Amino acid sequence: MFSRTIFLVLFFFFLLSLITITPTYAIRSFPERVGFSFLQQFSEAPEYKNGYSCRVLGVGNFPAACDPSLVHVAMTIDSEYLRGTIAAVHSVLKHASCPENTFFHFIASDSSPVSSQDLTRVVHSTFPSLRFRVYQFKESIVSHLISSSIRQALDNPLNYARSYLADLLDACVERVIYLDSDVIVVDDVEKLWRIKLSGSRVIGAPEYCHANFTKYFSDGFWGDSEMSKVFEGKSACYFNTGVMVMDLVRWREGDYTRKIESWMEIQKEKRIYELGSLPPFLLVFGGDVEAIHHRWNQHGLGGDNVVNSCRSLHPGPVSLLHWSGKGKPWSRLDLGKPCLVDFLWAPYDLYIHHHHHHHHHHHEQLLASHILDDLLKNILNPERSWTRMKVSVHYSNLLHFGFSTESHDLMVRDQSFVMYNFKEDSFRPICDIITEVGDRVQGVGTYVEGLFSTIDRQKVEYELQTR
Repeated sequence: MFSRTIFLVLFFFFLLSLITITPTYAIRSFPERVGFSFLQQFSEAPEYKNGYSCRVLGVGNFPAACDPSLVHVAMTIDSEYLRGTIAAVHSVLKHASCPENTFFHFIASDSSPVSSQDLTRVVHSTFPSLRFRVYQFKESIVSHLISSSIRQALDNPLNYARSYLADLLDACVERVIYLDSDVIVVDDVEKLWRIKLSGSRVIGAPEYCHANFTKYFSDGFWGDSEMSKVFEGKSACYFNTGVMVMDLVRWREGDYTRKIESWMEIQKEKRIYELGSLPPFLLVFGGDVEAIHHRWNQHGLGGDNVVNSCRSLHPGPVSLLHWSGKGKPWSRLDLGKPCLVDFLWAPYDLYIHHHHHHHHHHHEQLLASHILDDLLKNILNPERSWTRMKVSVHYSNLLHFGFSTESHDLMVRDQSFVMYNFKEDSFRPICDIITEVGDRVQGVGTYVEGLFSTIDRQKVEYELQTR
């Protein structure tokens, strides 16, 4: 009976998520000058407040970005991936124990059709209380060093901005977390921030030592004893540069930007790799990376670099989901061809859908039973569920279950399902809210009222009745 109840609850949430996600076209480019309509493409995010245990900012005469209590996060920002960046920021804030102590450093291209001032206005209108700054990255610094890669998107000069963070950010910023724009953080980012880089290590990242490291470089590279000796005496493993903890003090002291540029110059001359900005990082840091738990980069959810394919979550706990690869969740959702994991990204999407296209086949596909079965396998298996984590202090004794509305969230408390009401700061056991009557789901109380306050009642395909 209880497992059946869980299924009905999740199925109900799943249906509501479909109703609130209206297919539209992915954001790809914007006009030269962006007007008011551009600023209105994203709804304002909820305001997330610090817990009682957070350090108080402003104690001391520090510049805005130099307060030692800040957690620094760096990301690139542009028109093509703006929707992903906004969703990523939203996820960080939602799950942070001290969201007001998080400072975002956004790197924008000086060649972008959208100015840094416009991007600043977009971020501020979406996150009015966010501490952030938009920096302008001069593409000319690196464009002459870039070689064509396996996928054109990897050749964007902004992909190389992570190599220049030590120069772009203020000298007082001694440490930073770098995140790609196609990630969702589902854990407290401060846990990642506190990871120590032992010895003289400059960066930390999840490593994948089972991967065939040799494939990232050409036969010519491995056949050249002078070049390949860079890995001599090291146990180099593949790591993804989309999630990194970086010590900028050590980076500046070791002039690591120049070391990366040197390998890019060799690449221009001898063609020793195919994967854009990743191989230079492997060449400089391979074998000397602080290994971070794999939970902090569930990468590859966008398929590989050639094929936009669906992939499942890897076994084990998850703190960060990463749609690296060709497929992006916002594009697949808008085209009506989503993968199962894309629905884990959707709750953080703040994009306002202006066009209402009806894709009946899309709805049929989403409601297929095999998708729901897959979803349940991930959620009900504690070892595989990405939602089995503690979230911000506001719900310190609850485990987040990943399905939410503006006022309610499905949670786990003491191994039991509960419905948490944000506004009333209260929760009720699911068994007290949802009951089985044949094939119907009957809902009562503020839970259903809260759901209906955010959707069009006419679109609901289930019959919901009160007791």
